Amino acid sequence: MRILYLGATDGTARHRAETLKRLGHEVKVIFPDTLVPGGAFLKRLHHESGGLLCAERVASRIRDIIGNEQFDFTWVGGGRYVGPSLIRWLQQRFGPVLNYNNDDPLGNRDRFSWSLYRQAVPAYDLLIYHREINVNEAYARGAKRAMWTYSMIDEVDVAPFPMSDEERARGQSDVLFIGTWMPERGPFMAHLVERGVPLTIIGNRWEKAREWNIIKSSWKAKGTTNYKDYAAKIMSAKVCLGLLSKENRDLHTRRSMEIPYLGGLLCAERTTDHSALYEEDKEAVFWSDANECADKCLLLLQNDVMRRDIALKGRERCLKNGNFNEPIMNSLLEIALGRQPVPLTALNPAQKSNDFLPNRDSHGF
Repeated sequence: MRILYLGATDGTARHRAETLKRLGHEVKVIFPDTLVPGGAFLKRLHHESGGLLCAERVASRIRDIIGNEQFDFTWVGGGRYVGPSLIRWLQQRFGPVLNYNNDDPLGNRDRFSWSLYRQAVPAYDLLIYHREINVNEAYARGAKRAMWTYSMIDEVDVAPFPMSDEERARGQSDVLFIGTWMPERGPFMAHLVERGVPLTIIGNRWEKAREWNIIKSSWKAKGTTNYKDYAAKIMSAKVCLGLLSKENRDLHTRRSMEIPYLGGLLCAERTTDHSALYEEDKEAVFWSDANECADKCLLLLQNDVMRRDIALKGRERCLKNGNFNEPIMNSLLEIALGRQPVPLTALNPAQKSNDFLPNRDSHGF
């Protein structure tokens, strides 16, 4: 197929565009965020107002860029600046329009910054989320078809690679967390440090933490977009923490998949998603608060055999779960085109289920 991809050109959005190409499709990428008019102040205003003030300007520029080109399908990543009128125009010209949003656009964290997106929910032919709660919220807003899937691993950029013992030793850390500072994470990390957990923190904005004086010796570097460096750090760590965003209503994140796939030991918050993905204390380690996390980390650091066994079994389970870009995205295309029904539960290519939701679209796909 020839696919129009409206989404970012970096990060995991780029991964998805590249995955479509690996699946054999011809892909044209347009990043709507770059078409938002104005300087830094106006762009910030358009972001905070959820695209309502610039929707038609962005839509007009997208139509101009497309011109007379023809496509078989449209994939919208995120969709902050894609309004219902543009979606209807795309449907009339190219058929079904899918939206994939790995944020929490129907929650309350970002106030008005998803306002246009929320207006567009009923227009899409299929909406995909990473949170089960978003599915019911989408239907409450008039969605035709909505579903959720676990976060996905990119088979190319986020993949294990051979490392010498010397390389591992040089980059080794005891308990590693890679991620950005958030208000609830400061007290959590401070408690681990005070409990004597040998912690390594890599990520941005940590100097904003009120607990900075306690945790600054554990902070080693800012975050990186170098996926090989990211993978090497996880592969060299004894224990890898999986923290969630409370405001973003996370029950798992990409790291919930990437850490075990890279051979790391996942030590994450105990949630329904994590418990469905891995067997506790056999394939991953879970905790409910900072004190339990500290207990588990200190125990794991004392037992090399236990750590290696859990990491190995966690990777085996990760491979069995099959949460990778290529199989998941191929299934999403099939669902969007009406060749597969919408699943009631999280899409998982490794599991066979007859528990499906009837299609609710207006195009008869």
